[in-house]
Parts: sequence; structure tokens; C-alpha cells
Amino acid sequence: MAARSDPPAVALPSRDDPVVRAGSEVLGGPAGRRVRASPPRILAVLLVLTAVTCALALLQKQACRADGWTDGRMYPELCYSDVALLYSARGLADGIPVYDSSVDHEPLEYPVLTGAVMTASAWVTARLNGAADPTDRGRTFFDVTVLVLTACALATTWLVARTAGRRPWDAALFALAPGLLLTAWINWDLLAVALAAGFLLAWSRRRPGVAGALLGLAVAAKFYPVVLLGPLFLLCLRAGRLADFLRAAGTAVAAFVAVNLPVYLAYPDGWARFYTFSEQRIAGFGSVWYALDREGVGMTGGLLNAVSGGAFLLACAGIAVLALAAPRRPRIGQLAFLVVAAFALTNKVYSPQYVLWMIALFPLARPRWRDFLVWQAAEAVYFVAVWWHLEDLTSAVDITVPEWTHTGATLLRVLATVWVVGLVVRDAWYPEHDPVRADGSDDPAGGVLDGAPDVVALGTSRPEPQHAR
Repeated sequence: MAARSDPPAVALPSRDDPVVRAGSEVLGGPAGRRVRASPPRILAVLLVLTAVTCALALLQKQACRADGWTDGRMYPELCYSDVALLYSARGLADGIPVYDSSVDHEPLEYPVLTGAVMTASAWVTARLNGAADPTDRGRTFFDVTVLVLTACALATTWLVARTAGRRPWDAALFALAPGLLLTAWINWDLLAVALAAGFLLAWSRRRPGVAGALLGLAVAAKFYPVVLLGPLFLLCLRAGRLADFLRAAGTAVAAFVAVNLPVYLAYPDGWARFYTFSEQRIAGFGSVWYALDREGVGMTGGLLNAVSGGAFLLACAGIAVLALAAPRRPRIGQLAFLVVAAFALTNKVYSPQYVLWMIALFPLARPRWRDFLVWQAAEAVYFVAVWWHLEDLTSAVDITVPEWTHTGATLLRVLATVWVVGLVVRDAWYPEHDPVRADGSDDPAGGVLDGAPDVVALGTSRPEPQHAR
């Protein structure tokens, strides 16, 4: 029997993705066997695509940006953003330390690395437009923040493409994502998204210390990346690579403490604001708990925290079973997507921009355009519904927006995400469905896990591919 030929250096979506193959017919059909694209050229194209999406995202916010978010039309125009509003509401416009609770403003309810970026952007704004009126300065602050977050989006695309190994084109799922276009400038989530993507690239390059440091910084920007430690522990346990996990976890803690300790020592009450605020939050827009509340099944306080936290822990238990009992060890991209999706779905608040957390992981979990576009369509429906709902709640004018539109869009969004989660779980349990493993690869993003034999497993492992590293 003839020996199996090595897979091409770069996987081309027009050959192996049905949606891209069908779309390529407009341009003459799938790429031929002689087509070769160097990684630098692929990365350049991906960065251009990301820049175009970011430009369209700015255009989508232009209706509000033009008047500095002052005319009260940000909900009907679908252009709401926290950025300009928090500039004046959290003391940034006045140069007040954002975590100082002793002055007459509300301390910032964001982790310290995000607070540092906000403060730096406010400093640049003061140098560029310090003499302008508050509305103009707020617009400048928004523009400066957009530049910072655009850099984060570009970095995320580059990092995901590099992490994907021979599948760099999969990063186009992030670069062209409708969710990126619609939610990029709502908040500062892209900062943590980029750092979490850096963690995965460093881990894939077998540098657990660097990976841990980037993860610690990601948690210092937004709390959600801390959940990535769970899948990493489970996979390292199964592969007998706990020493690498401990190194990553140790440097993550060190990086987190190094960033947080100075702020904690200077402003202990302000530093704690993020954590107390998160604990005290009621059910917020987008969450299943809010939808239940609107239908008369509300929970508050400790009960809501217990139910929400319990639901997340139950989901984590299921992910742990999958990690340890699947016939073949799941890939790190799959489990990372699953745990972040579980965190978002069970959280007390499921803001529109939270989709960015999962968009950056989807190319490493299930790089298939059909599934991605179905999921993103549900996110787009919710994006419209939530702003209509907020306009209905806040407007003095009687608006005939049926209550069911937001609840229905919430459920559609949740069901679409659960559907994608189900596909990823199926791929992990039955690797023959996994697009990444179709060429015999094991775990291109796995680093020390790639091709490693099982040491701890709850079931009977299938053999690894012969050519896996």
C-alpha cells in the first residue's frame, strides 16, 4: 500500500470547507493543487480583513459618535458604547484616579489592567484635545480607545492564525466575524481577548511560563480568562504534564499579583469594587436569568449567585468528564471554547460584546463557516433586540416593542450557542468529525500536549496518529 502523503503546508478553506468552496465558484472555483500562499502573505491578507471589519465597526457607531452620544438616539441607532459614557462618569475626564473611592465619583468597576488602559487613553486625550468641551473630549477618548482596541483585534487575528498551525486561514472567522463588527467598540473586551489569544499561542509554542504570564495579564484585564486554567489542568493531568501546568499557573498568579498589588495597596476599596460589584449584580440583559425574570421567575441576591454558580460548576463537571473520558484526548481549543461558552451562558449578565470571547476561540475549536454563520446570525438578531428593549425601558415615549422580542432573541442566542457547543462536544468525542484532525493531526495548539500519550484517562483511549508529534 502506498505511503500516505504529507498534508499540504497550508490548509486552504476553498478545498475543505463546503461554504467557502461554494462561495469560491464566483471567483473560478476552489484553489488548485499548485496554489501556494506563503504564511506572511496569508497573515497580511488576514490583517487587512480585520482592519476592514474594524473600519466598518467604527462606521456602525458613527451615528452616536457624531454627536458624542448626547442626543439620546443611541439605542434606536444601535450604536451604544460604554467608552464615551464612562469617560465622564468615572472621573477620567477630570483626571481623577479611577480607583480612588475618596473623591466624588463612583470607582471604576473594571479590573486594573483595563483601568490602566482607560487611564492612559484619557491622558492621551487630554494632550490631544484638553481644551475642548466635554463632548468633544469624549469623542476623542472614544477614538483613542478605538485605536487601542483595533490594535488588539489585529493582534488577535495574528495570534489565532499562528496558533492554528497549518490552518492560518481559519483566523478569517475572527477577522470577518459579524460579532466583531457589531460589538468591538462597546467595551474594552478586546484587550483581554488579545491577551488570552497570546496565552494560547505561547502554550502552542511550548513556552508555559510565557503562556501563564499572558493569561495572568488577561485575567487582570477581564476576569473570564481565568476559566481557561480548568481545561489546561485537565488536559495536562491526562497527558501527565502537570509540571508544565504548574509552571503556567504559577506565572499566571505572579503576573496577576504584579499588576494588581500596587493598585490594591494604594486604593484597596476601589480595587475591590470590581469584585463586590460582580457579586452584587442582579440578572442582566442577555442572560437566561433575566429572561426568566421578565417571565415572572426571578431570582435575586444569594439565590441567583448560587444558581448561576451552580449551573457553571455543573457545566464544568461535564467538561471534565469529556476531557478525561473521551476516547481520544480533546484539543485545547475545543475545551477552551466550551468552558468560556459555559461561563457566558450561565453568567448573571451576558452582554452583547461577550461574544468576542468565543469568536476568538471558535477558529481553534470548530473551523467551519456554516456553523459559525448560523451562530453569528443569532447574535446579530440579539444585538438588535437588546437595544430595542433598552429603548423601550428608558424612553419617555410609548414604544410598541413587544416584550417577547428580547426574551425570544435571548433564547435564540442561547440555543444557537448551545448548538455550537454540542458540535464541539461531538467533535471531541468522535474525532472523525473534527475538521482540524481530518488530516491526521493531533492538537496543533496543544504544545506539550500535541501527540503526548495518555497517563490518566477514565475510558479506553484510541491510539494517536502515527505521525503526530
